[in-house]
Amino acid sequence: MTSKVFVGSMILAIAVTMAAGGRRTAWAGEPSAAEYTVLGPIRHGNLTVFPVIAATAHDTGGFLTLDEGLKSGEVEVTESGSVRGMIRRPPRGSHAVLRPEYPVHDGAQVNTLVLVNNSKRPLLLLAGEIVTGGKQDRVIANDRIVPAESDPIDLGVFCVEPGRWVGTSEKFVQGSVPAPMAAPSVRGKAMGDKNQQQVWAEVAKTREQMSQALEVDAPRSSRELSTTTSYAKVMQNEAVQRKVDSVAGSVEKEYASTIQQLRDRHAVGVVVAVNGELVWADLFASTSLLEKYWPKLVRSYATEAVVTRAKGAQVSEKAAQDFLANLHGRHETVDSEPGLYRHTEVSGDGFKAFELTSLLPKTGYALHVAKMAE
Repeated sequence: MTSKVFVGSMILAIAVTMAAGGRRTAWAGEPSAAEYTVLGPIRHGNLTVFPVIAATAHDTGGFLTLDEGLKSGEVEVTESGSVRGMIRRPPRGSHAVLRPEYPVHDGAQVNTLVLVNNSKRPLLLLAGEIVTGGKQDRVIANDRIVPAESDPIDLGVFCVEPGRWVGTSEKFVQGSVPAPMAAPSVRGKAMGDKNQQQVWAEVAKTREQMSQALEVDAPRSSRELSTTTSYAKVMQNEAVQRKVDSVAGSVEKEYASTIQQLRDRHAVGVVVAVNGELVWADLFASTSLLEKYWPKLVRSYATEAVVTRAKGAQVSEKAAQDFLANLHGRHETVDSEPGLYRHTEVSGDGFKAFELTSLLPKTGYALHVAKMAE
């Protein structure tokens, strides 16, 4: 049995028109409705995902993902000090450049990287995607779109490797395995709290919890985790990968099958519960976009399940419906790059929600919507 829910676009009506390229805050009002349907759950241990289908979907084939861009070499990410002279100054009021809040080391900045998109396609970046290399591994702080054939831009990030400030490579590159998506707990600290110390604390907590989860089955790997501060290296540990895959594998396959079966019905995302509690939702503009991110997303959810070992009550489909439907917030913040994208954050009772809307020609739709429980 399915449950129909209505998810707001989160762009809330206000009387004053926002200045182009500006930033505004407003009290929340009534969101416009877009129809979604929550399907029955897929469960493995303490991880539950509810597939979500949409009334309509969009053609997102023109967008490039970070994994695709790094693998092809069309996207370059470097420390900010490496190309400082190339960084363009944004118009006054623009938020293209995120100013560093942390120290500068040899010209590089902990919370800023420089990205160049040499592709002829616009680049989609999701908050929580991890880039490895440089002087420290980083996690992307906000969803955004980078235009095709872009000038170098300052990319807002948080460090997820506090114990290193020695370059392993000049650029951040794509290895044989795509870089992981941060688990919801880490991702939420970057997206919601926007606080480097809290991100570091959550990385350390995840590392410790993962080490504890491996103590019995893989004691050697458990000890190895205590010698690194790198979130990416924790997730690349063979024993950790086996542990995560033991949860993610069956869920990934079952939902991949669901996606294929529901392609005509526009499978676009999931609502996620861990240990009997709803924690996250990810929704995309198309099935194909969901498919590109699904392998790394499901492993991020599985990581959360592994480090949250206790088993709670099962979450109902109705509860997932209510979680997805409740996007009425008390406060809204909007960042906009004219003609490129609009990023909206809504704060409500016990949650934060985020929407990235493409403003490129022939688009005007939400590319990604995320909701996190607080």
